[in-house]
Amino acid sequence: MNDFALTFEHVNKTFGNVTAVRDLSLKVPPGMIYGFLGPNGAGKTTSIRMVMNIFHPDSGEIRVLGADTTHSAKDRLGYLPEEKGLYRKMRVGELVAYFGRLKGMPALGAKKRAHELLERFGLGDYIHKRCESLSKGMSQKVQILVTLIHNPELVILDEPFSGLDPVNVEVMRDIIVQMKREGRTVIFSTRVMEQAEQICDSILLIDKGEKVLDGPLFEIKKQQGQGILLDYDGDGSFIRTLPGVVRVNDAGKQAEIFLAPDADSQGLLSELVGRVSIHRFDIREPSLHEIFVRTVRGEGHE
Repeated sequence: MNDFALTFEHVNKTFGNVTAVRDLSLKVPPGMIYGFLGPNGAGKTTSIRMVMNIFHPDSGEIRVLGADTTHSAKDRLGYLPEEKGLYRKMRVGELVAYFGRLKGMPALGAKKRAHELLERFGLGDYIHKRCESLSKGMSQKVQILVTLIHNPELVILDEPFSGLDPVNVEVMRDIIVQMKREGRTVIFSTRVMEQAEQICDSILLIDKGEKVLDGPLFEIKKQQGQGILLDYDGDGSFIRTLPGVVRVNDAGKQAEIFLAPDADSQGLLSELVGRVSIHRFDIREPSLHEIFVRTVRGEGHE
């Protein structure tokens, strides 16, 4: 019995002289939200395209839902590529049903399921309208429904938050969480750490084609020690010069501060009082953004 929705074993992929993925191994348990994280060019999309059989690995093995090949499991997969688009002249209901038929659904079943999904996600009024009438956020919803029409066990989303405004980022996040509640495994790639931190159970951090970290998010954060989250007003440029401070990730009004092991957080607070206006001073685990920057670039970089 296969215990994993997706497995990579020592997978390599090159394009000419460029190594896109190097010796990548990972295991994704079923029923979780798993993030492929990293900067542009890290190897996230290449990894996903190998899962989808768009690219073939040069060496190593990929297993999807227990199958030796993606083709064997293709009707159990849902895939939203980074380059998204709709057939603009097709009517919305027809489009969603069409993709259901492509996944082997009978015509009447696909039509019924398409209408149910569109109603459920607030697009019932657009069933008979052309796709070109949809806003960007509505189009993104329809693209997700195209991915879900055939009830896939494993859903793979490549940069699903790209280009969305804050309202539609929230809609997309809620859809991903709902898919997990329904028992699906969701894998998505993103370069924005804050999005992944909100919803991921486990993550892969990848940079320059190589795995940097992977595993349950809570374990990764626990292993990284503690930091201080400071919300403030005023000139905080002096903070990095204070005794015991080894790193500051300062956005101007909010800063993550990391101290030497023997430094005193209360002493830091005393140094801050009267020099900046403090709205929050929390001792907490480092953010995923901080973990990635620290791990990839090294402790001393900003």
